Amino acid sequence: MTLDSRGRIADGSVMKELQWTPGLRLNIRERRGLIVVSADIQGVFKVTKEGHVRLPAVVRQWCGLTAGDRVLIVAEPGSARLVVHPPAKLDEMITQTHDAVFGGGHE
Repeated sequence: MTLDSRGRIADGSVMKELQWTPGLRLNIRERRGLIVVSADIQGVFKVTKEGHVRLPAVVRQWCGLTAGDRVLIVAEPGSARLVVHPPAKLDEMITQTHDAVFGGGHE
């Protein structure tokens, strides 16, 4: 999905899968280059009235995200968690996987 200028994640299918509704409180944090969004009754953030998750600017900056960046989002319903994979982290994961499969030379 593409991140808009306000840092919104507006994927209705993900919100439905997580059973997240407008007003649900969220905890949003960076963890090893990923953005982790969790349902948390004491969370500072909320699902917007439109059903979107808005990533705070400071978290986007930590992960080097800007408007128009494409991210991979993964819903983990069992953990009531959404994980956002920024492009740099995806590149890193792909490189590590290719190194493991093909060795450092990428045959």
